[in-house]
Amino acid sequence: MFESVLVANRGEIARRIIRTVQRMGLRAVAVYSEADADLPFVREADEAILLGPANPAQSYLDVDRVLRAARDSGAQAVHPGYGFFSENAAFARAVIDAGLVWIGPSPEAIERMGDKINARNLMEEAGVPVAAGTRTPVTDLEQAVSAAAEIGYPVMVKTAGGGGGIGMGVAHDEAGLAKAFEQASRAAARFGGTPAILLERYIERARHVEVQILGLADGAVVALGERDCSVQRRHQKVVEETPSPGITQELRERMLAAAVRAGEAVGYLGAGTVECLVDADKQDFVFLEMNTRLQVEHPVTELVTGVDLVELQLRIAAGETVELSVAPRGHAIEFRVYAEDPKRFFPGPGTIGVWAEPSGDGVRVDSGYAEGNTVTPFYDPLMAKLCVFGQTRAEALERAREAVAGFKIEGPKNNLPFCAELLEHPEFVDGNYDTGLVSRMRA
Repeated sequence: MFESVLVANRGEIARRIIRTVQRMGLRAVAVYSEADADLPFVREADEAILLGPANPAQSYLDVDRVLRAARDSGAQAVHPGYGFFSENAAFARAVIDAGLVWIGPSPEAIERMGDKINARNLMEEAGVPVAAGTRTPVTDLEQAVSAAAEIGYPVMVKTAGGGGGIGMGVAHDEAGLAKAFEQASRAAARFGGTPAILLERYIERARHVEVQILGLADGAVVALGERDCSVQRRHQKVVEETPSPGITQELRERMLAAAVRAGEAVGYLGAGTVECLVDADKQDFVFLEMNTRLQVEHPVTELVTGVDLVELQLRIAAGETVELSVAPRGHAIEFRVYAEDPKRFFPGPGTIGVWAEPSGDGVRVDSGYAEGNTVTPFYDPLMAKLCVFGQTRAEALERAREAVAGFKIEGPKNNLPFCAELLEHPEFVDGNYDTGLVSRMRA
């Protein structure tokens, strides 16, 4: 096992990784920008190194500065967290070439699954169900119109690279396709790194359900259960829970088996997630994409399995033999607490005047901020993740209501009022919701 880990990230995920690194008796090295100098993760690390200005390109996304920090601190391994460099194959290679341990899948696996078209074709070859869609990149509107006619409307239009729901759009006809294609093309140029566009058959009443997998050092791939991520705004997750209340046990078993095949197909190592769309009416599913990193919502899996996914990532990266016998129990729900308007979901940065986290049985808070800190406009506005566990979903919901009510934040706008509203919405309470729930709540 290596003795020190540089965490190439910020905020709550850096803090969460640092906690496990130190619990294992290892040295945690943080890197930070000038804008983040006062955040808790900087203070709690064993060593913290300033990268540069707030602009991510000059700090968190500067390869040379991050690797220099690793060298200067004597770090032996690098954990990327999520976002930033976590799914960047070139950075993973740079880490390995520098003689450091990369805590994540191989650069080759990242590349193979990073292009949604290649990933889709690979999954189809591996026997994982995929939606009707394009098998080669769509580069202009004429091709898109032809492809949509063959697939059949409605279609989902999205970038072949990138993630987080950026650039996604639904088209019900040719006029809508032109608009969605233009939107996706702009997003591809800005975020995806490739101009390629992908079209797939759109499922009208879909649930977004993902499977947590773990690729072990001996080549085995195991599934640690699923997470329902269907509560979304602008195609981006807000609330996640496990187990999914909207799928049958038979469907669950098929999805877990397919996720294992997906991991085996790319020789996956470490923690990853196979994301799927579930047709809520037909109780069937198709592959959506694979995230080759630790997910934001990993705590709910930890709460129902009792495992520490970050610890497993570290042990697997170190080449240790990991024996897993996991039987998920109970129910867990995560609420992403954002600095944003709870009605329109626009970011609302500001200085935190009051920050009081809830506590109690079954309550876990992974936070990146504290009283007196400032949420700046330079990064994602996620402030914390409020997670609850109960023996049943009903108990988890009740604990969630108490925890949301007990979480006090003053200063920046925040979405806790939305979380409270969601917890009283009949569709969510009944578990009979889909990815259109938030849009219906705001219609």
